[in-house]
Amino acid sequence: MYLICKLLRQNAPLMLLYGLLLLSLSFWTSHSVFKIPLKMFAGKFNASVQLDLRTLRKNQSAVESGLSLASDPAGIVNFLDMINNLKGDSGRGYYMQMVIGTPGQTLNILVDTGSSNFAVAAAEHPYITHFYNRALSSTYQSSGRGVAVKYTQGEWEGELGTDRITIPQGPSGTITINIAAILKSEGFFLPGINWQGILGLAYPLLARPDPSVEPFFNSVVGQTGIPDVFSLQMCGAGVSASTTADPAGGSLIMGGVEPTLYRGSVWYTPVLEEWYYQVEVLKLEVGAQNLNLDCKEYNSDKAIVDSGTTLLRLPGNVFSAVVEAIMQTSLIEDFSAGFFEGTKLACWMRGESPWRLFPKISIYLRATNTSQSFRITILPQLYVQPITDIDGTLDCFRFGISPSANALVIGATVMEGFYVIFDRAQKRVGFAVSTCAESGGVPFAEIAGPFLAEGVASDCMSGVPLREPVMWVIAYALMGICALVLIVLLILLMLPCQRHRDGEITDESSLVRHRIK
Repeated sequence: MYLICKLLRQNAPLMLLYGLLLLSLSFWTSHSVFKIPLKMFAGKFNASVQLDLRTLRKNQSAVESGLSLASDPAGIVNFLDMINNLKGDSGRGYYMQMVIGTPGQTLNILVDTGSSNFAVAAAEHPYITHFYNRALSSTYQSSGRGVAVKYTQGEWEGELGTDRITIPQGPSGTITINIAAILKSEGFFLPGINWQGILGLAYPLLARPDPSVEPFFNSVVGQTGIPDVFSLQMCGAGVSASTTADPAGGSLIMGGVEPTLYRGSVWYTPVLEEWYYQVEVLKLEVGAQNLNLDCKEYNSDKAIVDSGTTLLRLPGNVFSAVVEAIMQTSLIEDFSAGFFEGTKLACWMRGESPWRLFPKISIYLRATNTSQSFRITILPQLYVQPITDIDGTLDCFRFGISPSANALVIGATVMEGFYVIFDRAQKRVGFAVSTCAESGGVPFAEIAGPFLAEGVASDCMSGVPLREPVMWVIAYALMGICALVLIVLLILLMLPCQRHRDGEITDESSLVRHRIK
């Protein structure tokens, strides 16, 4: 024991150093940057830089039916009152009006299913017209805690507190919610927007600074008693992002499903993990062409449904395969790569529709019966998006799909074609064809099924990297272990090392026990 003690004493400084380094690494891991995929288009283009005005030459040769609706919370809300409570479009985001504080201050709040904080501007900013003044609200209470959130595009910092809100076209009554007062931001508020805050509708695991901050919709469900279900209709399909007037952007139905907002059947896919609305994508098709990629590539490192992301975002390999398939099936030859890369717009003569030149794109999702799948299909009207016109003679469009480094994101490009139901009570997301995404009675989206999931792995998620909340748990566990080891080392350093009083080596103290005769 003496020799062990001596060895520990001799090497304690080095062991302490290693322990401190490991503790620091664990602490850094637990506070690593967490990026939420909010990515909005600013609504402004520099025509001299971003327009591809070359003439484009055309190639002349070339069931889960019967699923029940969410229950109607009669007497608490009237779904019809919530219809058309959103404004905006995919480029500038969909927002709703809320009244915050006492007396009430009216702000427009962006609806985002890819984050979990309710946050509003609480200081002046050049891109917003007004902000939430905490000093004027008698019901605001500060928690004294700071909070910061980073998105794929933009970030903000502020202070946590609570206040009362009412929603003119939402559940009746006053609700007390956690609110983050945005005091500093970069790249979050953009030119041309008409909202002053963000409403995160995802699960508590995404809340900042930690999951103890109850998200908005959890508070609404808990205080009003409505079912844990909300649904979204986003009606900006085919609307130019450069238009100055805000269209009647859509509907956020809190507490259930409004049948007048969709046609046909609702198809549901399970929510795999309750942080984002994470789903499982089985395959993609461009036209009738299967991309034939391993389904794990579609889910790398997650596949989510996110209203706060403008485009359909695809993992790098999937994006490249989609672009290649579009170029093979499109009736356009020698197309500029800048269009697909998002650096250039493509323009056609006014009145000449480009949509007939592009194929449909289909995403297969696993059904609630896991041996089956269903298919959601978007027409070119959803992913070849009008942006602006030039001198009244050219109509210019952007590509509504982009590459992603860390997720497949079913954003507004896809969601605008569907009525999307976030049935949190039953851990599933539903899709039905939207009544507002059509032209001349022809819908911009299609849905079909069921299809057998044969030939597709039973689990398209295995091998996917650990999500960040799991990393937090690991990091905190490492911190606890390191702290315990450091405490033991410090105790050993303070205790003296003692020999046996008789100075003899006995069988009990010998390192070569039973060898001494």
